[in-house]
Amino acid sequence: MTEPQVIIAGGGIGGLAVALTLHELGVDFVVLEGARELAPLGVGINLQPNAVRELGDLGIGEDVLDGIGVAAREWALVGRNGQDIYSEPRGRLAGYRWPQYALHRGRLQMLLADTLRERAGDDAIRLDHRVTGYERHDDGTVTAVGQRADGTTWRQHGELLVGADGIHSAVRAQMHPDQPPIHWGGTIMWRGTTQAAPVRTGASFVGLGSARQRVVVYPISPADPATGLATVNWIAELRVDDTGSRQADRWFRQVDVEEFAHHFADWTYDWIDVPDLLRRAEVVYENPMIDRDPVPTWQDGPVLLIGDAAHAMYPTGSNGASQAIMDARLLGAAMLRHGVSADAFAALDADLCGPIGQLVLRNRGDGPFGLLDLVDERCGGEFDDIDDVVPELERNAFMAGYKAAAGFAIEQLNTAPPTIPAGARVTAAVDAV
Repeated sequence: MTEPQVIIAGGGIGGLAVALTLHELGVDFVVLEGARELAPLGVGINLQPNAVRELGDLGIGEDVLDGIGVAAREWALVGRNGQDIYSEPRGRLAGYRWPQYALHRGRLQMLLADTLRERAGDDAIRLDHRVTGYERHDDGTVTAVGQRADGTTWRQHGELLVGADGIHSAVRAQMHPDQPPIHWGGTIMWRGTTQAAPVRTGASFVGLGSARQRVVVYPISPADPATGLATVNWIAELRVDDTGSRQADRWFRQVDVEEFAHHFADWTYDWIDVPDLLRRAEVVYENPMIDRDPVPTWQDGPVLLIGDAAHAMYPTGSNGASQAIMDARLLGAAMLRHGVSADAFAALDADLCGPIGQLVLRNRGDGPFGLLDLVDERCGGEFDDIDDVVPELERNAFMAGYKAAAGFAIEQLNTAPPTIPAGARVTAAVDAV
């Protein structure tokens, strides 16, 4: 068996997007995944139009995404008093050339994995291969080292290594051994799904509450025509002051709804009954809202970080998975310019590391949910007319600033040329230089 040009550590959304991109470009690769089997784990996520465009260019179009999610129609913030603070259309309704999708994270991962195996063969993903570190060599190549579940070790040599191994990345830990621990700002999230009637437009993403306590709801499946019910993803959030009593990387756990439902006992409105939504959940998980401090570089010679390994961020902007896909596609574009080389890694690092690091910090400020902070600061969340608290121009400017920073401003995206031209191959591009 010939050695791969590119080793990909991690078979999550980012790692699989890299693999699909490299396959498209004719670059040899292998995905090394620590799990002994892939399973559709997780809860709801959103794919922004920029990522939907890239998946379409990979041949994973809307006809496929419609089978695992729902095209979002609206994004809205509602105050604890039930009054609207801000709303806007999403996807094509907002003027994008591509929709935004709400879907189950695990179903998207399985779709990417199945697509990769169909195109590149079952050997493209090696399970039970957890990467624990790497070795750089004088000739510029790299060896990934790792361990199987039974404790045996393995080594894989290649030209480049992409660390797509998530927020607990071993590749990042070696690259930045002095990095601070995982950052937790004090927000606890309880996440679940419930069969319920979707609210507002039927495909709305709604943030209800305040900066310190809110509920986010959105459907991740179309409503059943017979029952009117959809799989509704919900997140109940509470910010606490005692952040020292928990270790943020050790308390992901399944919980009983009654452990936290009392915090939302009177959140009943004519359009949504939050206590009922929570109590009818199929399963509920508690976890902290965490990220990592930005690092000065994602590159160590022939090694590059992408996705959560590079820029784990709060989910307040709904763009973690989208940015991982963008990392993969922009890496492919860099390889078209620089070949399968550390120079391609350096180009991507120079373009993205600083700006995306700033986006990580911006999301700590609640991202687009920061409007709730403004409302809290100015009126304690109680208002009759939101224009008297945060004028419309200010609300619109706030949201426009976030979209520009996150890379999905409408005109910027609609007029951008394809990240990777159709039919492009790395070998042809390098020969032409």
